[in-house]
Amino acid sequence: MKIQSIRGVKDILPEEIWKWQWIESIAHKIFSRYGFKEIRVPIFEDTRLFSRSIGETTDIVEKEMYTFQDRGGDSITLRPEGTASVVRAYIEHKMYAPPSVSKMFYIGPMFRYERPQAGRLRQFYQIGVEAMGSPSPAVDVEVMTMLIQFFRELGLKDSQLQINSLGNQNCRPQYREVLKTAIEKHLDNLCKNCINRYERNPLRVLDCKAEQCKEIAQSLPKMIDHLDETSEQHFAEVRALLDIAKTPYTINTNLVRGLDYYNMTAFEVTSENLGAQNAICGGGRYDTLVEELSGPSTPCFGFALGLERLVSLVPFEEELNNNPDIFIVCLGDVAKIPGFQAAHELRHAGFKVDRDYETGSMKSQMRKANKSNCRFTLIIGENEINSGKYILKNMTEGDQHEINSKSLSTEIALQINTINKPL
Repeated sequence: MKIQSIRGVKDILPEEIWKWQWIESIAHKIFSRYGFKEIRVPIFEDTRLFSRSIGETTDIVEKEMYTFQDRGGDSITLRPEGTASVVRAYIEHKMYAPPSVSKMFYIGPMFRYERPQAGRLRQFYQIGVEAMGSPSPAVDVEVMTMLIQFFRELGLKDSQLQINSLGNQNCRPQYREVLKTAIEKHLDNLCKNCINRYERNPLRVLDCKAEQCKEIAQSLPKMIDHLDETSEQHFAEVRALLDIAKTPYTINTNLVRGLDYYNMTAFEVTSENLGAQNAICGGGRYDTLVEELSGPSTPCFGFALGLERLVSLVPFEEELNNNPDIFIVCLGDVAKIPGFQAAHELRHAGFKVDRDYETGSMKSQMRKANKSNCRFTLIIGENEINSGKYILKNMTEGDQHEINSKSLSTEIALQINTINKPL
């Protein structure tokens, strides 16, 4: 019986995983500069966590969550996003005491039952960041500028920051009614999704990707024109700080967030290389979610980005791949033990070493060495063992040198430094 992977999931093979690992290493490096530390939360949670935090009427809760009963009869859900789990951990472990800003990031899989298509999987991976404990606009801007620095470090030069204000709990209810009244005039021309959103979450009509809805959205009232004084001041400070940081941005008055818990600053980073669905990352401020989940009043700001989409955009350099520094070629049975000893010594000296475990012909082993994309081959045969001089071949230049088997790692390091190609 042949068993294949389930529809909507993907294997990340060894030939590709180095790209993911490199992106994650850059995330660790950049985020730590800003005081963020990694948190690892469970893959599954009590279903009520997501239905309360994301919103009972959202598509995620109604249609997309992987929910099941465990053997104890409890309703369990595979996490469809990371923020709710981080908030649950923040409350459960009393990370708000003593009061301070908790800065956390996470990397891991999320699960949503969506129609599989290009760029959308049922198990997908996200990097997310949450800064919890301060209403300051400086937090908003530090997180956004950190993200832009992360993208620059990855080599993404065409990313663009878009921002908007969603207002607060005082001014948004009034705007919601104004918006609904305006949408009513266009119900006959909206797509099916927007007709459903009209009652439940009319702000989502503003960012619909259907062409007929885009045109209508341009004429609808904007939240930015209905902000109260507090929201207006917050958004003004965000813009001023972005200017101080020399971080370019545009104001997108149709930008909203898909989850119910967002307020005040919302943002997206887009790329010209992604077509219509051009968002790399989205996030914003959420100041009521911790309280809604029975924690203390805690203003927060965060974002999440899809790793699959990011991997497709980053201009990787092949030398970042985890290819071996040295491939050992053993000629004949007599070279088996010396080959093992050489590999052991070189690995302990810090080199990445691979080898062929079958002592085939010189030609077949060199073919495997080429396929491994190694930088050098170390050739060990009977003549080399008798003379105590192994052969180190530069696979790029084609030249080769004799290496003393008694001081293998030292001489190889010297040869590589001489060639001026540091490992």
